[in-house]
Amino acid sequence: MNKEEKASFNSQYWRFLWSSILIALSGCLGNVVDGIIVGNLLGEDGVSAINLSKTVIQFMFTLSMLLSTGAGMLVGMEIGRKDMKRAAYIYTLSMASCLAVGLLLTVCGFIMPDTIAGWLCNNELLYQPTLDYLIPTLVGAPAYMIMWAMSTMVGVDGSPRLVSVAILIDNAVNLFLDIVFIKWCGWGIEGSSLATVVGHLVGIAIMCWHYQYKDNHLRFSWAHDNPAFGSIISQGAPLAVASICLTLLLYSANTIVLSSLGRTGIFALAVCMNLLQIYNLFLAGVCRTIQSLGAIQVGKGDSEAFGLVLSKSFWFITIAMIITCIYVWFDPTAISSLFGADEPEIISESNYALRILALSFIPFCYIYTLMIVYKLYGHHKMALFISFALSLTVIPVLWVVSQFFPNLLWYSYLIAYIIEALLIALFHRLGHVKLELG
Repeated sequence: MNKEEKASFNSQYWRFLWSSILIALSGCLGNVVDGIIVGNLLGEDGVSAINLSKTVIQFMFTLSMLLSTGAGMLVGMEIGRKDMKRAAYIYTLSMASCLAVGLLLTVCGFIMPDTIAGWLCNNELLYQPTLDYLIPTLVGAPAYMIMWAMSTMVGVDGSPRLVSVAILIDNAVNLFLDIVFIKWCGWGIEGSSLATVVGHLVGIAIMCWHYQYKDNHLRFSWAHDNPAFGSIISQGAPLAVASICLTLLLYSANTIVLSSLGRTGIFALAVCMNLLQIYNLFLAGVCRTIQSLGAIQVGKGDSEAFGLVLSKSFWFITIAMIITCIYVWFDPTAISSLFGADEPEIISESNYALRILALSFIPFCYIYTLMIVYKLYGHHKMALFISFALSLTVIPVLWVVSQFFPNLLWYSYLIAYIIEALLIALFHRLGHVKLELG
């Protein structure tokens, strides 16, 4: 690359990165503010009902990752190869699959919402608000599935700014309608769920503007030389598995910490999981950029440009994590107090946990990013191993430490990620894996 090409590429990279971080930020803030509004207007049971229903939303998100995230990588590669026929077919297949799954969940919302609500909640006081929130969520499942899928595809096709604008407006509409539907219309918790669905529909409508661009590559077409559904599932499997495993990890960690450290420990863990959201902002931005811009360079076979994507991504995430970690180490009390900690014992335990987990999340971010890199290089088995081990390694370590070294419980994450890093290095060496394009 000459100087002008590098300058143009740098501009393109930062445009992708900041748009991706903005997408993650808007989603994060939307969830937090949504909870604040519902809590103030409907009380604690409303917030609890939303939290219980998020299991279904997380399940839908996992299905979306399986059907659209991997497809987005494949579409990026085909665009890089200038095979627009193949790109259009993969795009069509992915979007149709997401719509079909969404409609299936809609049917479930009509015929068995009580059963699903019973799976999620066995508390008599929380069952009804959980059911009330769940029904619009299930009925509106296609809006969730298509919104997530389109944000991936439109971003890959060169319009990350349009995606970020759509998601910001989606969240703004959601928050505004929360107040309208709950307070003015008197629809209660159902109004909050419906507001989210309407927000997603608005976001989808905004992203449809991408089809008006003359240089867009996304077209609906079933014409193909070879089926691609298996490739879509294979490409998206590591991220989907990672999503499932992270859910299992959260459940296991809550159970183990609660039994070992009680009320004090579970509050500290909750604060630390909120801290993880800060790391996830940088991680989501970097990973989406690698998946989108990196996939295009892989398709072109441009190893120099792909190397620049990786080096810039790892440099950015390193600096961001160091700054975050330093702040946590110097003033953890500010974070603990932000979440309402006022008892000296709870503040002390939270500060202790925050300092250790602030360090532990650093290898987690590196390992997660590495999973994306292996996938783009075509080393699917390594990527799948990382997606499983990323969460499942922590669970046995947590259990062993809680049984034999309970005073070191907060070190479990760090120990597990170090073990996983060593295993990745070992398998990489034994498999003679070469990270080369082509």
